[in-house]
Amino acid sequence: MNRLSSLPRVLQAVLLLAPLALSAADARVKLDWTDPEKFTDTRQSMCSSTIGPDEWLGELARHVESRAAKQIEPGQHLAITITDVRRAGQCEPWRGPQASDVRIVKEPHSPRIDLRYVLSDADGKVLREGTGELRDLAFLQRGTLNANDPLRFEKRMLDDWLHKTFPAHAP
Repeated sequence: MNRLSSLPRVLQAVLLLAPLALSAADARVKLDWTDPEKFTDTRQSMCSSTIGPDEWLGELARHVESRAAKQIEPGQHLAITITDVRRAGQCEPWRGPQASDVRIVKEPHSPRIDLRYVLSDADGKVLREGTGELRDLAFLQRGTLNANDPLRFEKRMLDDWLHKTFPAHAP
């Protein structure tokens, strides 16, 4: 058999197995949340957004799962549950119909995330657990972030918490 004729099968196998390998790596870290309808951001929001909290929470979950996997030791599992969120900024519908879905980011509207976590070993033994009250009152004074990412302040706050709570393991 010619090696070139088997190349598409190899590529197909890689493409089919790649998601399985990624999901196995992601299984070490799991971010979930309690009822988003009770979150401060959802209750106090004046936005007319069609983007629900489950969508932006899903984006935060993907971000944390990829970052936290680098912070914990091989064989460990980290479960994080977000219990409350107050995103940076707020909508100001009085600015007009075109601005009814635009978050205006100002100092008084700093991001806040409350969570609880459990770090366990491969056998399920709890190594550490606790809560976190993440606040960043100086979020606008800490340098420029990706201006196109609407969750940039929340992601940075979560990254800071991960680095502080779970210092990267030595290879």
